[in-house]
Amino acid sequence: MAGLYDELLILLHGIWTRRWIALGVAWGVAMLGWLGVALIPNSYQSKARVYVNTQSLLEDKMGITQVQSQQDLDRVRSTLASTENLEKVVRETDLSQGVSGPRDVAAKITKLRDNINVMAQADPSMIDISAISADSSLSDGANARIAQQVVQKLIDIFQEDNLSGDRNQTKQSLAFLDQQVAGRGKQLEAADQRRIQFAQRYVGLLPGAGSISQRMDAARLEINNIDSQLIQAQSALGAMNGQLAGTPQSLPGVSASGGPSALGQAQANLAGMRARGWTANHPDVVAAQREIDALRKQGGGSAGGGGTPNPAYLSIKSMQAERAATVQALGARKAQIQADLNAMTAKQTEEPGLASEQEKLDRDYEVLKTQYDKLLSDREEIRLRGEVKTETGSVQFRVIMPPSTPTAPAAPNRPLLVLGVLILGIGAGVGVAFALGQLKGTFPTAARLERAIGLPVAGSIGHAVSMAQVAVDRQRMKWFAGASGALAGVCLLLIIVEFVQRGMA
Repeated sequence: MAGLYDELLILLHGIWTRRWIALGVAWGVAMLGWLGVALIPNSYQSKARVYVNTQSLLEDKMGITQVQSQQDLDRVRSTLASTENLEKVVRETDLSQGVSGPRDVAAKITKLRDNINVMAQADPSMIDISAISADSSLSDGANARIAQQVVQKLIDIFQEDNLSGDRNQTKQSLAFLDQQVAGRGKQLEAADQRRIQFAQRYVGLLPGAGSISQRMDAARLEINNIDSQLIQAQSALGAMNGQLAGTPQSLPGVSASGGPSALGQAQANLAGMRARGWTANHPDVVAAQREIDALRKQGGGSAGGGGTPNPAYLSIKSMQAERAATVQALGARKAQIQADLNAMTAKQTEEPGLASEQEKLDRDYEVLKTQYDKLLSDREEIRLRGEVKTETGSVQFRVIMPPSTPTAPAAPNRPLLVLGVLILGIGAGVGVAFALGQLKGTFPTAARLERAIGLPVAGSIGHAVSMAQVAVDRQRMKWFAGASGALAGVCLLLIIVEFVQRGMA
């Protein structure tokens, strides 16, 4: 430990003996460093914070989700520093001074793009906008004013984009969709006209709706249904005929002599036979029928007189006529549909492409109709979204912190740099003095000489200092202290000047 302490003392002594060299180097480095710091232009920064809320309950109902709103916000934030917007900033602030042509504007835009920053906070609705002005050709006050103007102009552009950008975009989208809807409408009308003409030529021959094959299948199904109805109607008509045959036309009456008429009696006998289930071929039934026919020819039914019309016979006769009309109508309907079906089958045989042509017409019509309906839906949705954003004020814009007017440069930190240069100069002087001490071939102590030559040293002679020399050394010490103090004073003076300049700016 004693050896280390001795070595430290030797090093300090070597530096101290060369203190004037160290002080000179410190002065030189400090002056050069302070000159470099003075040449660094001041950068003034202005900051602002805005609040943008893009959420709305009504927008959610209209399908404008939070993700879409955030995308709109990101789009505005990314396009805020576009060339068009920066050109507005250059031309509408003090940056326009000294601009003589497009080349100067382009140069200022390039420099301005590097000096502005638009950043979102943890809350995406909060956006910080900052701008830096560091033009060495301008004064500190001008740089501070330009930084504030740039941020204010960016806020104005931000607000304009949110308030009018969506409205203009909605108008352009609606105009485009109107053109598309009109074009699709004409195409749809033409396709519908072709379907109508085709139906009038071919499909109208068959009833129903749908394609030719569908209508033909429907016609065949209807014929089958008519056949079933016709069988039932014919069966009902046959039953009516049988029942009518077994019902007398008139009821038995009373003759003039007080007995029943011969015709009425014969008819009653015949009805009784049939009621017992005898058929028309039964001998008694045949005989009774002949007797009735003979009496009718003789006029016995009327001369013998006294019979009245049978109401049951009249009712059954009416029902028989109704059943017969139904059978006739069903037969006529079946014949008509069968004829139309045969005609369409013949047309398909003559023109095999009818079905495919109709399918193509229907397919084209459905495709155009789907596109037309989709365009109408999109146009209505965009129109409603535009009204929602316009009427409900979907973008709530508020300046939380207005653009600040900088009173102190954001960079460089000149007082810290001045102090750092002083420390660097002192370190450089001490380093030079130390290096010179190591290079000079002297031995400050007898022990170091012994280690260097490897031989014992008998002794050493001290240095005697006279009173005159002591006085000279004191005077030099005062000069050294004054020079050192002057170096520190210059550093302090530069720091004071910097603060004064900040206050003036």
